[in-house]
Amino acid sequence: MNPTAAEKLGIQPFDAAQYLRSDEDCALYLQACIEQAPDDAALFAKALGDIARARGMMQLARDTGITREGLYKALGEQGNPSLSTVLKVLRALGMRLHIDARPEHA
Repeated sequence: MNPTAAEKLGIQPFDAAQYLRSDEDCALYLQACIEQAPDDAALFAKALGDIARARGMMQLARDTGITREGLYKALGEQGNPSLSTVLKVLRALGMRLHIDARPEHA
């Protein structure tokens, strides 16, 4: 098997989960995803998955009652979690969803 150019150069893929150490880091990461791509539900799900991996998927599975495999599927690159799943995951992570009016609609 031939190594890729990145492997030859010793470049490792970026994993946001390695940098999500505090509750504030996690909240700011989700907020940045929403602000940068407000209509990209897949990006939000992926970011939530990064946070879940950073915190520990096994514990999150226990806390939400969702299987670990189900969490990986829902919160992965191609995931499309239900609102119920998102709310369960946020609650288990000690986070909450906050909604307010956009300034141009207030």
